[in-house]
Amino acid sequence: MAAVKPLSIGQVATRAGIGVETIRFYERAGLIPLPARKASGYRQYDESTVSRLRFIRRAKDLGFTLKEIATLLSLRHDASTTARDVKDEAERKIAEIDGKIRSLRRIRRALQQLAETCPGHGPTSECPILEALERHDRASTEE
Repeated sequence: MAAVKPLSIGQVATRAGIGVETIRFYERAGLIPLPARKASGYRQYDESTVSRLRFIRRAKDLGFTLKEIATLLSLRHDASTTARDVKDEAERKIAEIDGKIRSLRRIRRALQQLAETCPGHGPTSECPILEALERHDRASTEE
């Protein structure tokens, strides 16, 4: 069996679908292990780094923060971890997303109500949207 040829940072970036600077950032953040280096100082990666970077990218796409991804990675490599531990992390993220959705819906309703009060013509000094925002700003600074 032939030895696996190490990958350059550019090759890893291409295979993982991310930028070289992102790889360096993830190294500094401890999300991927520091690679071996050639005598010239060039980084040498193996295919497991590509898999790990793809995992990170998919987790980010699902809304996980880098801190949460670090937790998922540690769970993935901890022999004492159960599927329940991983499911708990996913359910925490779902609850957080649900909270953000509720908040965005409240914001949307408030903005919709403001937009409906605006006739869409006349000077901005008579704009009910701007007036409502200024009123809110004054109320916040008076507290």
